[in-house]
Amino acid sequence: MSAMAPSTSKRSKSRLGSYPPRDELVNKPPIKARRNQRTLGCSPCPVQVPQMLEMPPWSLGANPRNPRDHQSCPSFRLVHYCRRQRVPQKLGVPVFGVCIPIDYTLVQMDDGESLLSALVKTRRAYLVDLDGVIYTGSRPIPGAGQFFEELRQRKLPFLLITNNSTRTGRQVSAHLKGMDVLIEPEDILTSPEATAIYLRRDWPIGTSVMVIGEEGLVRAMVGAGLHLTTDPALAKVVVCGLDRRLTYERLVRACTAIRHGAAFVATNPDLALPTEQGFLPGNGATLAYLEAATGVKPTVIGKPSPVMLEIAMARLGVEQHETVMIGDGLQTDILAGVRASVATILVLSGVATIADVSHAANPPDVVIGSIDIVRQALIEHV
Repeated sequence: MSAMAPSTSKRSKSRLGSYPPRDELVNKPPIKARRNQRTLGCSPCPVQVPQMLEMPPWSLGANPRNPRDHQSCPSFRLVHYCRRQRVPQKLGVPVFGVCIPIDYTLVQMDDGESLLSALVKTRRAYLVDLDGVIYTGSRPIPGAGQFFEELRQRKLPFLLITNNSTRTGRQVSAHLKGMDVLIEPEDILTSPEATAIYLRRDWPIGTSVMVIGEEGLVRAMVGAGLHLTTDPALAKVVVCGLDRRLTYERLVRACTAIRHGAAFVATNPDLALPTEQGFLPGNGATLAYLEAATGVKPTVIGKPSPVMLEIAMARLGVEQHETVMIGDGLQTDILAGVRASVATILVLSGVATIADVSHAANPPDVVIGSIDIVRQALIEHV
């Protein structure tokens, strides 16, 4: 294990407390991760990929923005032990990593062990995005179907979570089975389903709800026992999802209901909808219209809000320290994982690129080429 040159300075001070000098850190042996212990949710280090190219593979207690300085962990006043990996030439190898704090102990991997292998050993639940991770358009990503088979064989719980508010879980399942990715409806959590669960926490059966949305959202509201209304005077909640047949009259009714005190809830904030014709206006565009007209911000359930991930973990019966989020969007999947305090894996088979990672304000824990790399790690380590 290589390390930076030790500093001769005495114990340093920061506004968050004191921490040991570098020579005390670099001489300590790596600390192995232990299973099933509570992760405290320290924020990832904002290590920049171009900087990693110039760094040694290991450095302990170093400030990611200034390798010659220590950085006290801002969350728990502990020194950040960071393992930095050189960026490999192949995308089939993890290229990005941060420390994992467990029970006030900052965990260090064994020599030669990637953070991906450490995660698959210590995490037992998987939340997985769909488009860009499992398929692109109508084509499955190689290894996606086999990944879920590996999870089933090891009895590891998982949920596919999607911001798409137009389809039901049954429709999503049928779409995946058409690509030979065998996923049952109960293994899918859509943003309308998560929204219905959220509403039932605060509103009883029979609550009058005004819906802007398509079949997926309408069925979720009815299935939760909520009463649909178009009367602004009766609506207790306005729920907004993507609606490709939206009219000005319906927008007026929704604005009136919100101004009269109805709660404003959104399935997802996606501004643009990727299609074969390019990017079309998404639900976020409708939310912007309603917010501008009423001055009321919506409560968002889908990613990047942590609410959807919290609902998913509750359904699986797992906790944050047991869970990993796999996605292709830095501003949706990864940000939701960071906000929900779960480990995050970014795949480069979708919208994000390695250049995007180098500028990310909330970088993922691991970056890999595709979900098939996680499958291989499960076979090798679990």
